[in-house]
Amino acid sequence: MQSRENIIKTIEQKEIKFISLQFTDIKGQIKSLELPVNQIEKILDNKITFDGSSVSGFRENETMDLVFHPDIETFKVYPSNIAKLRNTARFICDIYNSDGTPFEGCPRGCLKRIIEKMNTEYGYTMNIGPEAEFFLFKTDNANNILNNVYNHVGYYDLNAEENTEEVLNQMVIAMEAMGLKFDAIHHEAAPLQFEVDLEYDNILKTADNLLTFKHIAKMTAGMYGFCASFMPKPLYGVNGSGLHLNISLERNGENAFYNPENVYRLSKEALFSVGSLLKNINGITAILNPTVNSYKRLVRDYEAPVYLAWSVVTRSALIRIPQKRGAATRLELRSPDFSTNPYLAFAVLLQTCIDGIRNETDPPKPIEKNLFALSSNEIKMRKIKCLPRNMFSALENFEKSMLCRAALGNYIFNEFLETKRKEWKTYRKQVTPWEIKNYMEV
Repeated sequence: MQSRENIIKTIEQKEIKFISLQFTDIKGQIKSLELPVNQIEKILDNKITFDGSSVSGFRENETMDLVFHPDIETFKVYPSNIAKLRNTARFICDIYNSDGTPFEGCPRGCLKRIIEKMNTEYGYTMNIGPEAEFFLFKTDNANNILNNVYNHVGYYDLNAEENTEEVLNQMVIAMEAMGLKFDAIHHEAAPLQFEVDLEYDNILKTADNLLTFKHIAKMTAGMYGFCASFMPKPLYGVNGSGLHLNISLERNGENAFYNPENVYRLSKEALFSVGSLLKNINGITAILNPTVNSYKRLVRDYEAPVYLAWSVVTRSALIRIPQKRGAATRLELRSPDFSTNPYLAFAVLLQTCIDGIRNETDPPKPIEKNLFALSSNEIKMRKIKCLPRNMFSALENFEKSMLCRAALGNYIFNEFLETKRKEWKTYRKQVTPWEIKNYMEV
């Protein structure tokens, strides 16, 4: 447990010169206000304000004085191996109104609200272990990405010829210095693609850790002439990058998904959660996959899920049940990507699982065949539905989702919908190089 006294003592011992107050906008982008260390008393007394009118999703047409409320448990000193962040410490903050009430547009505050509600009313908490995929692209001296560099390696291969091992090693050192724990790091299927599996933890800490990891990864990569890209589908013809989420519910300190006497040794809570996720996935997909580019990953033949099915065997299903049981019992949701805002994603996932338990939403029978090997006719005969095919379709489903509105609250729900519709309208007006190549001379 952190305390005010320990924080001030650490600042003195580590010769900290700057404090970074961090929060996220509605898109999940990390925002930061840098302050000299002599402001630490005001920071800890919640006396630092800012104008929220310029932040995405914080009502661009209004001027609001908002207040930083730093979570002292998130205080960390940045590691010395990242030169740009030396002598700097950070807090992750909740955003409040000037009258002392929580700002309803704060994504972290939204997640905290739904955690408290579900724990108080139903006694459940949620834990998530994320598997974050990303690319390391070489950059030139002007920081332009050289994405034409293709190596010929795949799962678990080494990448020494591109000097990525040094980047990854320094990334791990920085992660550990920031208190992040991980289960594994390895090369993925596509060229220059990697995966980091972060440790299982409660969803608030996991969301904080994911954003810290993304920040650390980008800063570390930049020092060695690389760009760490979490774009869902940066390259044509190879796998995209997902954010697989290993999810479980906990009650009274026990894994609520495990029942050794039930089918597949899964509890009713686990089965109801699977049922609710399959029932509501189209409505929550806009949150889990919130960019135009997200849907270029969610296509056949590149390992990303397309069909609404669950399985205890095949990895082609939207939801997979890993083999471990007991305290490690969990479901793996394979559709999200790292363009999502983790705070909003985890809020709708918790709401979805609890909604399934409350309504006893049974799942359909699991499918144990490779879904990608089934023909279109077989998919139709089995009445297997698909994820939304583009951002427009996802937003149409999102707008109808009362579950999303309940999880996010009216403010974030409406701001997200408006922000993403503007993004889609802008995209529709673009003329891409592919169109020029294929249609210019027709």
